[in-house]
Amino acid sequence: MHDEAIRKADVLIEALGYIRKFHGAFVVVKLGGSVMEDPESLQALLVDVVFMQSVGMRPLIVHGGGKAITRAMERAGLEPRFVQGRRYTDEATLEIVARVLAEEINADIVRHIVKYGGRAAGLHHKTTPCLFGTRLTLTDDQGQPIDLGRVGEVRRVDTHPLINLCLAGVVPVLPSIAVEEVPTDPPSDSAGESKAIQGEPSRITPPLLNVNADTAAAAVARAMSADKFVFLTDTPGILRHKEDPSSLIRGLNPAMCHDLIASGVIDRGMIPKVQAGLDSLKAGVGKVHVIDGRLRHSLLLEIFTEQGIGTEIHP
Repeated sequence: MHDEAIRKADVLIEALGYIRKFHGAFVVVKLGGSVMEDPESLQALLVDVVFMQSVGMRPLIVHGGGKAITRAMERAGLEPRFVQGRRYTDEATLEIVARVLAEEINADIVRHIVKYGGRAAGLHHKTTPCLFGTRLTLTDDQGQPIDLGRVGEVRRVDTHPLINLCLAGVVPVLPSIAVEEVPTDPPSDSAGESKAIQGEPSRITPPLLNVNADTAAAAVARAMSADKFVFLTDTPGILRHKEDPSSLIRGLNPAMCHDLIASGVIDRGMIPKVQAGLDSLKAGVGKVHVIDGRLRHSLLLEIFTEQGIGTEIHP
């Protein structure tokens, strides 16, 4: 009995050093994947966020909701279509994306944080928008522009509401949708690019764009000069051998990441996460973490223990 109590005390003492070190630190958490589909995993994660807030850290959450959006589209009789990994977003799809992300998922996350003793506020087009962007234009193999509909990328983050909420002990929760800002001088050298940027006006006010949650979270991390940027994924981290959890790579730097991408160790869906992390490090973010969101309290284990639980990418 005493041994167990001493072990718990040792854990608290180990955490104390990190609590002091990261007091006042901004931590951007990108929430997505299976953790959002599993109520127990989501509960454990949000309890972690409340703990971080309670000990003086300043967490921010950016979330997507791809699976929930797909289910809502199917109920509405719409067939999801993806172009180069991006969800084609017409007006009907955009209305579903905006409703599911802002009015359902975002509100649910805020409600649960409050339920577990924290304070949180959802920031989006229905409350206070903080993400602003432009249409995203991709090209095909022939170099021709590809129509993605109302898909965009974050160009500007209004940090004032985020900072004010964090300083007041409130967790900002942002869905991966942005308000469209049309450039005053759109590109004129390509009719395709100009059309892709101007497009048709959205029926939603203000006009919105569906943005990738990884890149949206990276934009927030960069704008906030976050001390930590955490990706919650469906793997233990970055694995040297994909089917072997024991091959977890615990520490990487940018050069090592590029080598692993070139050799195919980092591939498919992990590439945009790692690239978003590397871009964030260039912009001054302290460290990037890739951890398994399905593991109970993985966020606390990564931040408040010596060994951590996933992969840390440092400058």
